[in-house]
Amino acid sequence: MVQIVILIAVLIIGGYAIGSTLFAADKGPLKEGSEPPQFKLADLDGNLKQLSDYEGKAVVVNFWGTFCPPCVKEMPEFERQYQKWKDEGLVILAINLSEDTLTVNNFVRRFDLHYPILRDVNRKTERSYGLKSYPTTFFIKPDGSIMEIKVGGMTEAEIDERIERLLQL
Repeated sequence: MVQIVILIAVLIIGGYAIGSTLFAADKGPLKEGSEPPQFKLADLDGNLKQLSDYEGKAVVVNFWGTFCPPCVKEMPEFERQYQKWKDEGLVILAINLSEDTLTVNNFVRRFDLHYPILRDVNRKTERSYGLKSYPTTFFIKPDGSIMEIKVGGMTEAEIDERIERLLQL
């Protein structure tokens, strides 16, 4: 009798868990004009950075990994754009997708990157942004809303055009 009660309880709890996951109210994907989710992530020196630290600034949030050929191509292009626009108030935050510290540090040294590289170790930020592929870049206006979401790689000219538009808002 006890076994039957336990089996029924497991089935009810399991059914509830599966049902609530499958039929949960989905906020839907992020869209242009919406507000991006906040995050708090450590940089390579262990300092915590959060999106709200950059209120009132034009922010580019780029999700990347060393395993991703378009990401590898873009990172030096983002560095050149950062150097070009940083005095105009541009912020670039590159969020690495849970790779080990040695791999990320070697990559940053190899390409001599100077903009903040953040670590999404538990992939919570990646999930909150609804990422499906890499790279994915969010261009966030100074008012805190998303100007554009670009999935996939970009040329340096495409990055430059978007940043110029972002800074003019």
